[in-house]
Amino acid sequence: MLRLTMVSLISHLQSQSHIGATLNIVNSPIALTAWSAGVASAITILLVPKVREMGVRLGVTDQPNDRKQHKAPMVRLGGIAMLIGCLIGCCFTWILGGFSSLEPDVTRLILIILSSSFFFFLIGLADDFLSLSPWIRLALQVTGALIVWWEGIRIEAIDLSWIGEHGGIFILPTLISVIATIVWLVGVTNAINWMDGLDGLAASLSGVSALGLMAVGFNQGQLGSVFLSASLAGCCIGFLRHNLYPSRILMGDGGSYFLGFNLAAISLVACSYEMLPETTSLYVTKIHLPILILFLPLVDMAAVILTRIRSRQSPFFPDRRHLHHRLLRRGFSHRDVVSLIFTSNLWFVLLGLFFSNSEVNLPLLILTSITLSVTLINSRYHLFRKKH
Repeated sequence: MLRLTMVSLISHLQSQSHIGATLNIVNSPIALTAWSAGVASAITILLVPKVREMGVRLGVTDQPNDRKQHKAPMVRLGGIAMLIGCLIGCCFTWILGGFSSLEPDVTRLILIILSSSFFFFLIGLADDFLSLSPWIRLALQVTGALIVWWEGIRIEAIDLSWIGEHGGIFILPTLISVIATIVWLVGVTNAINWMDGLDGLAASLSGVSALGLMAVGFNQGQLGSVFLSASLAGCCIGFLRHNLYPSRILMGDGGSYFLGFNLAAISLVACSYEMLPETTSLYVTKIHLPILILFLPLVDMAAVILTRIRSRQSPFFPDRRHLHHRLLRRGFSHRDVVSLIFTSNLWFVLLGLFFSNSEVNLPLLILTSITLSVTLINSRYHLFRKKH
Protein backbone atom coordinates (compact mmCIF):
# COMPACT_ATOMS: atom_id res chain seq x y z
CA MET A 1 0.00 0.00 0.00
CA LEU A 2 2.79 2.41 0.95
CA ARG A 3 4.63 1.49 -2.24
CA LEU A 4 1.55 2.21 -4.38
CA THR A 5 1.08 5.54 -2.61
CA MET A 6 4.71 6.52 -3.28
CA VAL A 7 4.40 5.52 -6.95
CA SER A 8 1.23 7.60 -7.28
CA LEU A 9 2.94 10.58 -5.62
CA ILE A 10 5.99 10.33 -7.87
CA SER A 11 3.78 10.04 -10.97
CA HIS A 12 1.81 13.10 -9.86
CA LEU A 13 4.97 15.13 -9.29
CA GLN A 14 6.37 14.06 -12.66
CA SER A 15 3.16 15.09 -14.43
CA GLN A 16 3.17 18.44 -12.64
CA SER A 17 6.82 18.94 -13.57
CA HIS A 18 6.02 18.10 -17.18
CA ILE A 19 3.14 20.57 -17.24
CA GLY A 20 5.30 23.22 -15.64
CA ALA A 21 8.08 22.68 -18.14
CA THR A 22 5.58 22.90 -21.00
CA LEU A 23 4.13 26.13 -19.65
CA ASN A 24 7.63 27.56 -19.28
CA ILE A 25 8.35 26.75 -22.92
CA VAL A 26 5.09 28.30 -24.13
CA ASN A 27 5.57 31.42 -22.01
CA SER A 28 9.08 31.90 -23.37
CA PRO A 29 9.19 32.51 -27.14
CA ILE A 30 12.98 32.15 -27.09
CA ALA A 31 12.78 28.70 -25.49
CA LEU A 32 10.01 27.68 -27.89
CA THR A 33 11.98 28.76 -30.95
CA ALA A 34 15.04 26.87 -29.69
CA TRP A 35 12.99 23.70 -29.19
CA SER A 36 11.30 24.11 -32.59
CA ALA A 37 14.64 24.53 -34.34
CA GLY A 38 16.02 21.54 -32.47
CA VAL A 39 13.07 19.32 -33.43
CA ALA A 40 13.27 20.40 -37.09
CA SER A 41 17.02 19.75 -37.11
CA ALA A 42 16.73 16.31 -35.48
CA ILE A 43 13.94 15.16 -37.80
CA THR A 44 15.88 16.31 -40.87
CA ILE A 45 19.05 14.52 -39.72
CA LEU A 46 17.10 11.29 -39.18
CA LEU A 47 15.18 11.45 -42.47
CA VAL A 48 18.03 12.29 -44.87
CA PRO A 49 19.49 8.71 -44.98
CA LYS A 50 16.01 7.30 -45.68
CA VAL A 51 15.42 9.85 -48.43
CA ARG A 52 18.82 9.05 -49.90
CA GLU A 53 17.96 5.34 -50.03
CA MET A 54 14.67 6.17 -51.74
CA GLY A 55 16.46 8.38 -54.28
CA VAL A 56 18.91 5.60 -55.12
CA ARG A 57 16.03 3.15 -55.68
CA LEU A 58 14.16 5.63 -57.89
CA GLY A 59 17.29 6.70 -59.75
CA VAL A 60 16.69 10.41 -59.05
CA THR A 61 20.31 11.54 -59.16
CA ASP A 62 22.25 14.57 -60.33
CA GLN A 63 24.77 13.46 -62.92
CA PRO A 64 28.28 14.97 -63.05
CA ASN A 65 29.06 17.46 -65.84
CA ASP A 66 31.37 20.38 -66.53
CA ARG A 67 29.20 22.73 -64.39
CA LYS A 68 28.89 20.43 -61.37
CA GLN A 69 31.51 19.93 -58.67
CA HIS A 70 30.64 16.36 -57.68
CA LYS A 71 32.37 13.55 -59.56
CA ALA A 72 29.75 10.83 -58.97
CA PRO A 73 25.93 10.71 -59.26
CA MET A 74 24.26 12.32 -56.21
CA VAL A 75 20.68 11.87 -55.00
CA ARG A 76 18.92 15.23 -55.31
CA LEU A 77 15.85 14.67 -53.11
CA GLY A 78 17.19 16.07 -49.83
CA GLY A 79 14.52 18.76 -49.93
CA ILE A 80 11.95 16.14 -48.91
CA ALA A 81 13.68 15.67 -45.55
CA MET A 82 13.99 19.45 -45.12
CA LEU A 83 10.31 20.00 -45.86
CA ILE A 84 9.17 17.34 -43.40
CA GLY A 85 11.63 18.50 -40.73
CA CYS A 86 10.47 22.12 -41.03
CA LEU A 87 6.77 21.21 -40.97
CA ILE A 88 7.19 18.98 -37.91
CA GLY A 89 9.07 21.82 -36.19
CA CYS A 90 6.11 24.11 -36.92
CA CYS A 91 3.66 21.45 -35.69
CA PHE A 92 5.68 21.17 -32.49
CA THR A 93 5.26 24.93 -31.98
CA TRP A 94 1.56 24.66 -32.75
CA ILE A 95 0.96 21.77 -30.32
CA LEU A 96 2.68 23.65 -27.49
CA GLY A 97 0.43 26.63 -28.12
CA GLY A 98 3.04 28.93 -29.60
CA PHE A 99 0.59 30.18 -32.23
CA SER A 100 -2.36 30.54 -29.84
CA SER A 101 -1.27 34.01 -28.70
CA LEU A 102 -1.17 35.34 -32.26
CA GLU A 103 -3.89 37.33 -33.96
CA PRO A 104 -6.13 35.31 -36.33
CA ASP A 105 -4.84 37.31 -39.30
CA VAL A 106 -1.25 36.40 -38.42
CA THR A 107 -2.15 32.72 -38.10
CA ARG A 108 -3.78 32.96 -41.51
CA LEU A 109 -0.58 34.41 -42.99
CA ILE A 110 1.42 31.54 -41.48
CA LEU A 111 -0.86 28.99 -43.13
CA ILE A 112 -0.57 30.84 -46.44
CA ILE A 113 3.23 30.76 -46.26
CA LEU A 114 3.32 27.07 -45.36
CA SER A 115 0.88 26.03 -48.08
CA SER A 116 2.56 28.23 -50.70
CA SER A 117 6.03 26.97 -49.78
CA PHE A 118 4.71 23.44 -50.31
CA PHE A 119 3.51 24.50 -53.78
CA PHE A 120 6.95 25.91 -54.62
CA PHE A 121 8.52 22.71 -53.28
CA LEU A 122 6.33 20.70 -55.66
CA ILE A 123 7.51 22.85 -58.59
CA GLY A 124 11.11 22.08 -57.72
CA LEU A 125 10.38 18.40 -57.05
CA ALA A 126 8.71 18.10 -60.46
CA ASP A 127 11.84 19.61 -61.99
CA ASP A 128 14.01 17.12 -60.07
CA PHE A 129 12.03 14.26 -61.60
CA LEU A 130 11.06 15.65 -65.02
CA SER A 131 13.61 18.43 -65.81
CA LEU A 132 10.97 21.05 -66.59
CA SER A 133 11.58 23.92 -69.00
CA PRO A 134 12.79 27.12 -67.26
CA TRP A 135 9.82 28.99 -68.71
CA ILE A 136 7.34 26.47 -67.28
CA ARG A 137 8.99 26.78 -63.87
CA LEU A 138 8.90 30.57 -64.10
CA ALA A 139 5.23 30.58 -65.11
CA LEU A 140 4.32 28.35 -62.16
CA GLN A 141 6.38 30.49 -59.76
CA VAL A 142 4.74 33.71 -60.98
CA THR A 143 1.30 32.12 -60.60
CA GLY A 144 2.12 31.05 -57.05
CA ALA A 145 3.49 34.49 -56.18
CA LEU A 146 0.39 36.18 -57.62
CA ILE A 147 -1.83 34.02 -55.41
CA VAL A 148 0.29 34.91 -52.39
CA TRP A 149 -0.12 38.63 -53.20
CA TRP A 150 -3.88 38.14 -53.53
CA GLU A 151 -3.97 36.47 -50.11
CA GLY A 152 -2.33 39.49 -48.44
CA ILE A 153 1.41 38.83 -48.29
CA ARG A 154 2.67 41.71 -50.38
CA ILE A 155 4.84 44.80 -50.72
CA GLU A 156 2.29 47.60 -50.60
CA ALA A 157 4.24 50.38 -48.89
CA ILE A 158 7.97 50.93 -48.39
CA ASP A 159 9.64 52.64 -45.44
CA LEU A 160 12.58 54.74 -46.62
CA SER A 161 12.69 57.03 -43.61
CA TRP A 162 16.09 55.60 -42.68
CA ILE A 163 17.79 57.49 -45.53
CA GLY A 164 17.15 60.88 -43.93
CA GLU A 165 15.07 63.93 -44.73
CA HIS A 166 14.47 62.84 -48.33
CA GLY A 167 12.99 59.54 -47.18
CA GLY A 168 9.57 58.61 -45.90
CA ILE A 169 6.80 56.07 -46.39
CA PHE A 170 5.86 55.48 -50.03
CA ILE A 171 2.56 53.76 -50.80
CA LEU A 172 2.75 51.73 -54.01
CA PRO A 173 0.00 51.69 -56.65
CA THR A 174 -1.71 48.32 -56.94
CA LEU A 175 0.03 47.32 -60.20
CA ILE A 176 3.46 48.26 -58.83
CA SER A 177 2.68 46.35 -55.63
CA VAL A 178 1.83 43.23 -57.64
CA ILE A 179 5.01 43.48 -59.74
CA ALA A 180 7.26 44.24 -56.77
CA THR A 181 5.86 41.32 -54.76
CA ILE A 182 6.20 38.85 -57.64
CA VAL A 183 9.75 40.01 -58.41
CA TRP A 184 10.71 39.65 -54.75
CA LEU A 185 9.15 36.22 -54.16
CA VAL A 186 10.31 34.72 -57.46
CA GLY A 187 13.67 36.49 -57.36
CA VAL A 188 14.68 35.32 -53.88
CA THR A 189 13.46 31.78 -54.64
CA ASN A 190 15.70 31.54 -57.69
CA ALA A 191 18.59 33.36 -56.01
CA ILE A 192 18.78 30.61 -53.36
CA ASN A 193 18.39 27.96 -56.07
CA TRP A 194 21.30 29.43 -58.04
CA MET A 195 23.52 29.48 -54.95
CA ASP A 196 23.06 25.73 -54.57
CA GLY A 197 26.22 24.99 -56.53
CA LEU A 198 28.59 23.82 -53.81
CA ASP A 199 28.20 21.38 -50.94
CA GLY A 200 26.69 23.13 -47.93
CA LEU A 201 26.46 26.57 -49.57
CA ALA A 202 22.70 27.08 -50.03
CA ALA A 203 21.82 25.42 -46.72
CA SER A 204 24.32 27.49 -44.72
CA LEU A 205 23.29 30.77 -46.39
CA SER A 206 19.59 29.99 -45.90
CA GLY A 207 20.15 28.94 -42.28
CA VAL A 208 21.94 32.11 -41.25
CA SER A 209 19.44 34.26 -43.19
CA ALA A 210 16.57 32.50 -41.40
CA LEU A 211 18.23 33.24 -38.06
CA GLY A 212 18.58 36.87 -39.12
CA LEU A 213 14.87 37.07 -39.99
CA MET A 214 14.07 35.43 -36.65
CA ALA A 215 15.98 38.20 -34.83
CA VAL A 216 14.25 40.91 -36.88
CA GLY A 217 10.89 39.28 -36.18
CA PHE A 218 11.58 39.42 -32.44
CA ASN A 219 12.48 43.08 -32.75
CA GLN A 220 9.36 43.87 -34.82
CA GLY A 221 7.08 41.83 -32.56
CA GLN A 222 6.22 39.46 -35.42
CA LEU A 223 6.22 36.16 -33.51
CA GLY A 224 4.62 34.25 -36.36
CA SER A 225 7.65 34.89 -38.55
CA VAL A 226 9.91 34.06 -35.60
CA PHE A 227 8.46 30.56 -35.22
CA LEU A 228 8.58 29.86 -38.97
CA SER A 229 12.17 31.13 -39.20
CA ALA A 230 13.23 28.92 -36.29
CA SER A 231 11.91 25.75 -37.94
CA LEU A 232 13.43 26.77 -41.27
CA ALA A 233 16.83 27.39 -39.69
CA GLY A 234 16.58 24.07 -37.88
CA CYS A 235 15.99 22.05 -41.04
CA CYS A 236 18.96 23.83 -42.69
CA ILE A 237 21.24 22.98 -39.75
CA GLY A 238 20.07 19.38 -39.79
CA PHE A 239 20.61 19.05 -43.52
CA LEU A 240 24.15 20.37 -43.24
CA ARG A 241 24.96 17.26 -41.21
CA HIS A 242 24.80 15.34 -44.51
CA ASN A 243 25.46 18.14 -47.01
CA LEU A 244 28.80 19.63 -45.94
CA TYR A 245 31.75 18.87 -48.21
CA PRO A 246 32.04 16.09 -49.24
CA SER A 247 28.26 15.87 -49.49
CA ARG A 248 26.28 12.63 -49.42
CA ILE A 249 23.07 14.13 -50.79
CA LEU A 250 21.79 17.27 -52.58
CA MET A 251 18.69 19.25 -51.65
CA GLY A 252 17.61 19.50 -55.28
CA ASP A 253 15.37 22.17 -56.76
CA GLY A 254 12.59 21.05 -54.41
CA GLY A 255 14.69 21.93 -51.40
CA SER A 256 16.14 25.18 -52.75
CA TYR A 257 12.72 26.43 -53.93
CA PHE A 258 11.26 25.58 -50.53
CA LEU A 259 14.01 27.49 -48.71
CA GLY A 260 14.01 30.43 -51.11
CA PHE A 261 10.27 31.01 -51.08
CA ASN A 262 10.09 30.71 -47.29
CA LEU A 263 12.86 33.27 -46.85
CA ALA A 264 11.17 35.63 -49.31
CA ALA A 265 7.70 35.34 -47.78
CA ILE A 266 8.83 35.35 -44.14
CA SER A 267 10.92 38.47 -44.79
CA LEU A 268 7.81 40.38 -45.94
CA VAL A 269 6.12 39.54 -42.63
CA ALA A 270 9.12 39.89 -40.32
CA CYS A 271 10.26 43.23 -41.77
CA SER A 272 6.83 44.90 -41.93
CA TYR A 273 4.66 46.84 -39.53
CA GLU A 274 1.07 48.00 -39.74
CA MET A 275 0.24 51.59 -40.58
CA LEU A 276 -3.29 52.70 -39.81
CA PRO A 277 -4.40 55.73 -41.85
CA GLU A 278 -7.94 57.03 -41.51
CA THR A 279 -9.30 55.01 -44.43
CA THR A 280 -7.35 51.77 -44.69
CA SER A 281 -4.76 49.55 -43.05
CA LEU A 282 -1.44 49.10 -44.83
CA TYR A 283 1.62 47.04 -44.05
CA VAL A 284 4.82 49.02 -44.49
CA THR A 285 7.93 47.02 -45.41
CA LYS A 286 11.39 48.02 -44.26
CA ILE A 287 12.75 46.72 -47.53
CA HIS A 288 16.39 47.47 -46.74
CA LEU A 289 16.40 44.81 -44.00
CA PRO A 290 15.56 41.74 -46.14
CA ILE A 291 17.82 43.07 -48.91
CA LEU A 292 20.76 43.17 -46.49
CA ILE A 293 19.92 39.78 -44.97
CA LEU A 294 19.76 38.20 -48.46
CA PHE A 295 22.32 40.51 -50.04
CA LEU A 296 24.84 38.04 -51.47
CA PRO A 297 22.35 35.69 -53.19
CA LEU A 298 20.50 38.68 -54.65
CA VAL A 299 23.65 40.41 -55.93
CA ASP A 300 24.95 37.15 -57.39
CA MET A 301 21.67 36.58 -59.25
CA ALA A 302 21.49 40.16 -60.56
CA ALA A 303 25.12 40.08 -61.75
CA VAL A 304 24.67 36.75 -63.53
CA ILE A 305 21.44 37.84 -65.26
CA LEU A 306 23.00 41.10 -66.46
CA THR A 307 26.09 39.27 -67.73
CA ARG A 308 23.98 36.75 -69.64
CA ILE A 309 21.81 39.45 -71.19
CA ARG A 310 24.91 41.43 -72.14
CA SER A 311 26.20 38.29 -73.84
CA ARG A 312 22.85 38.01 -75.67
CA GLN A 313 21.97 34.80 -73.89
CA SER A 314 18.85 33.76 -72.02
CA PRO A 315 18.78 34.78 -68.32
CA PHE A 316 18.22 31.08 -67.63
CA PHE A 317 21.23 29.93 -69.65
CA PRO A 318 23.24 27.60 -67.38
CA ASP A 319 26.87 28.60 -67.03
CA ARG A 320 29.70 29.02 -64.52
CA ARG A 321 29.41 32.76 -63.91
CA HIS A 322 28.17 32.58 -60.32
CA LEU A 323 30.25 33.92 -57.46
CA HIS A 324 31.26 30.47 -56.25
CA HIS A 325 32.35 29.47 -59.77
CA ARG A 326 34.47 32.61 -60.10
CA LEU A 327 36.19 31.96 -56.78
CA LEU A 328 36.88 28.35 -57.74
CA ARG A 329 38.46 29.52 -60.99
CA ARG A 330 40.71 31.81 -58.96
CA GLY A 331 42.08 28.67 -57.35
CA PHE A 332 40.30 28.72 -53.97
CA SER A 333 39.35 25.34 -52.54
CA HIS A 334 35.77 24.13 -52.16
CA ARG A 335 35.82 24.61 -48.37
CA ASP A 336 37.44 28.06 -48.61
CA VAL A 337 34.83 29.28 -51.10
CA VAL A 338 31.95 28.17 -48.89
CA SER A 339 33.61 29.71 -45.82
CA LEU A 340 34.19 33.02 -47.60
CA ILE A 341 30.66 33.32 -48.95
CA PHE A 342 29.08 32.19 -45.67
CA THR A 343 31.11 34.62 -43.55
CA SER A 344 30.40 37.47 -45.97
CA ASN A 345 26.69 36.68 -45.86
CA LEU A 346 26.82 36.57 -42.05
CA TRP A 347 28.38 40.04 -42.06
CA PHE A 348 25.51 41.43 -44.17
CA VAL A 349 22.93 39.67 -41.96
CA LEU A 350 24.42 41.31 -38.87
CA LEU A 351 24.53 44.64 -40.69
CA GLY A 352 20.80 44.27 -41.36
CA LEU A 353 20.17 43.48 -37.70
CA PHE A 354 22.27 46.49 -36.71
CA PHE A 355 20.06 48.77 -38.82
CA SER A 356 16.89 47.14 -37.47
CA ASN A 357 17.73 48.34 -33.93
CA SER A 358 17.78 44.77 -32.68
CA GLU A 359 20.11 43.45 -29.98
CA VAL A 360 23.06 43.28 -32.39
CA ASN A 361 25.51 45.96 -31.36
CA LEU A 362 28.57 47.48 -32.97
CA PRO A 363 31.16 45.26 -31.17
CA LEU A 364 29.50 42.11 -32.58
CA LEU A 365 29.55 43.61 -36.07
CA ILE A 366 33.24 44.47 -35.63
CA LEU A 367 33.95 40.93 -34.39
CA THR A 368 32.30 39.49 -37.51
CA SER A 369 34.33 41.88 -39.67
CA ILE A 370 37.50 40.55 -38.03
CA THR A 371 36.31 36.97 -38.61
CA LEU A 372 35.66 37.76 -42.27
CA SER A 373 39.14 39.26 -42.61
CA VAL A 374 40.75 36.22 -40.96
CA THR A 375 38.77 33.91 -43.26
CA LEU A 376 39.93 35.85 -46.30
CA ILE A 377 43.56 35.84 -45.17
CA ASN A 378 43.39 32.12 -44.42
CA SER A 379 41.89 31.40 -47.83
CA ARG A 380 44.55 33.48 -49.56
CA TYR A 381 47.22 31.60 -47.62
CA HIS A 382 45.79 28.25 -48.75
CA LEU A 383 45.73 29.54 -52.32
CA PHE A 384 49.35 30.69 -52.09
CA ARG A 385 50.47 27.30 -50.77
CA LYS A 386 48.49 25.55 -53.49
CA LYS A 387 50.20 27.54 -56.25
CA HIS A 388 53.68 27.24 -54.76
